[in-house]
Amino acid sequence: MQIHRRHFLSSSIALALGAALPDILFAQSAAAPPPPYERLPRPMPREGAGRIAVLEFFSYGCNHCNDFHPIISKWAARQPAHVAFRRVPVAWDARWASLARLYYALEISGELAELDTKVFDALHKQRQRLYTEKTILAWYAKQGGNAEKLGETMKSFSVMSKVNQGEKLRLSAQVDSVPAVVVDGAYKMLGASYEELLENTDRLIAQIKKQNAK
Repeated sequence: MQIHRRHFLSSSIALALGAALPDILFAQSAAAPPPPYERLPRPMPREGAGRIAVLEFFSYGCNHCNDFHPIISKWAARQPAHVAFRRVPVAWDARWASLARLYYALEISGELAELDTKVFDALHKQRQRLYTEKTILAWYAKQGGNAEKLGETMKSFSVMSKVNQGEKLRLSAQVDSVPAVVVDGAYKMLGASYEELLENTDRLIAQIKKQNAK
């Protein structure tokens, strides 16, 4: 199957795992299936301040990200203190860049928890085309928000810096399809389903924690 840039196929779910995690954690015999990851050629800069950093690359505009959102949200909510989860909206075209700016503006305004799922629903259930600042602000006003203030935030230096930083992270992780989950910046996981991806993630996080404790 061919993976397209804007689409994520369930048969090739991507996860990247920590630079400090040795391959021996998933040593396989010759008869066993290969380990469920691909090593990044160049590990990403570490983040998480001693915690195990998990990044989800996504876009509100991605159908597969919409499907994955409730599943990974439940997963993220139950993570222990040693796991640092962060979402990174991708911006590889003008439409998704507008949605990335919306994400960061809602994060800054403190409205992300309230409106996050509503953005997905507007795009994928209600089929609203929230791909320009004009349509985004019109939708936001209908949610009872101050559209003028959100528009200013979307154009702010802080939001634009976050979008640019997110794209640098995406390029560093060699992410060209979403959703993709990156942990400590060294491995990309492969799986047959979202559930399998998160099962592998839990297993790998446990192995990283064990390795770090030595």
